[in-house]
Amino acid sequence: MVGIKWRHRARAAAPLALVLLAATGCDSGTTDATPKPTSAPSTSAVRVCAVPAAGPSKAPAGAVTVDPSVPGDLAAKTESSPPQTTFWLRPGRHTLMSDRYDQVIPKEGDVYIGAPGAVLDGRGSNHYAFGGSAPDVTIRYLTVQKFVAPRDEGVVNHDSADGWVIEHATIKDNSGAGLMAGARQQVRDSCLRDNGQYGMNAYKGGGPLKDLVVEGNEIVGNNTDDWERQRPDCGCSGGVKFWAVDGADIRGNWVHGNRGTGLWADTNNNDFLIEDNLIEDNDGAALIYEISYNAVVRDNTIRRNNWVEGRAYAAAGDTFPFATVYLSESGGEPRIRARTNKIDVYRNVLENNWSGITLWENADRFCNSPANTSSGDCTLLVKDTARCVRPAIADPPLYSDCRWKTQRVDIHDNRFVLDKSVLHCTVKCDRMAVLSNYGTYPDWSPYQGERVAEAITRAQHNRWHDNVYVGPWTFVVHDASRTVGFKQWRASPYRQDADSTLRARDGG
Repeated sequence: MVGIKWRHRARAAAPLALVLLAATGCDSGTTDATPKPTSAPSTSAVRVCAVPAAGPSKAPAGAVTVDPSVPGDLAAKTESSPPQTTFWLRPGRHTLMSDRYDQVIPKEGDVYIGAPGAVLDGRGSNHYAFGGSAPDVTIRYLTVQKFVAPRDEGVVNHDSADGWVIEHATIKDNSGAGLMAGARQQVRDSCLRDNGQYGMNAYKGGGPLKDLVVEGNEIVGNNTDDWERQRPDCGCSGGVKFWAVDGADIRGNWVHGNRGTGLWADTNNNDFLIEDNLIEDNDGAALIYEISYNAVVRDNTIRRNNWVEGRAYAAAGDTFPFATVYLSESGGEPRIRARTNKIDVYRNVLENNWSGITLWENADRFCNSPANTSSGDCTLLVKDTARCVRPAIADPPLYSDCRWKTQRVDIHDNRFVLDKSVLHCTVKCDRMAVLSNYGTYPDWSPYQGERVAEAITRAQHNRWHDNVYVGPWTFVVHDASRTVGFKQWRASPYRQDADSTLRARDGG
């Protein structure tokens, strides 16, 4: 599953000319003098790239020692050893043989431990470092670098085997994704740095990919090959991409300086917990949760994201409210088992990002529509894609179940801080949004007109409340042509941000 676009904007789907209204920045008489306090996240930067943990300087008892002076020694000793063997890589630069497909094929339960200074180097020639289908493999204290996996493929766990544990590893300077993922995979305390496409591509062909843990890692500088420039709007880049993952804990990571999006969950993901992360200085959004379900996003510090992409679209005259947290056709669904039945966004601090949170639903994107860029995929509520056609799609239950809905999103007890002088912006960087486009396509769509815009704005239980706003925030509602101030946002018919406060002057 590759090349899925995410920017399904109204201008691409509707014939209406949408003109962004001038934003005033604040409504005098509707702000409170003193914002309510909110809990600050406990996140601290995990600097595992600068100071990587050192492995054992002596071989563990019973381990097979691997010699860096012998090309291919690691792959050869893995092949000749039984399952559940521990391999200790001596200090130095380890290499594979010269064929580009030469790689290490572990057996079930194998363990690979690097000594201080142990590096597995692909020399810009080998495609993959570790592959095969063996489960429950462990890699610790090892640097893996300079492999050249093709786009959408990965270097470590190339074949998405299950139960792998990656700890205290450094995976850097590779093409493609540094790391793929299988079910029950744990990636902890590792450095995923400067890889050509992704730090990690959590995709398992044929699935299922369940129970993923990504904890305490530094994920920095990925997408060095700038894939969104090579393939515009491909949706194929960033720090980490998640595809059809059911159950993921993304906790305590430092996600920063990636070219593009920091964390991106795309297509039928479910049951995510995203907490205590520091997400900052990514060129694009900090977090995209797209055509997916049921998530908790809490206690994260999110700052200075989306400056590059947001500014570029604003300069081009694009009126879409590009945000640093972008929830696209994603919502809570009680019929799908998860730890929550909504998308719960709370106790986060968002500071000086290019805009805030956008809830978006493309009226033309639904199961079996030609406008669904996740072609071939249907919602988790409809197993047979062919059912989503006229006349059945126009009536319950398919009218509801054939489209991914932005619903049951609860945004509360967050702190949103904006100082335009820090961002060096005057317009389009100050928006919170809930909107859709005017449905037009295909001609048999039952979602034409303003049906979806009305639903996402007023009928799908999307709520902001008990938040603190500092700075000149504005609010986009219903469609991209309708921008309101805080007073209108809180009043009928929108009735958002009950018990929230806005102190416009302090943000700049």
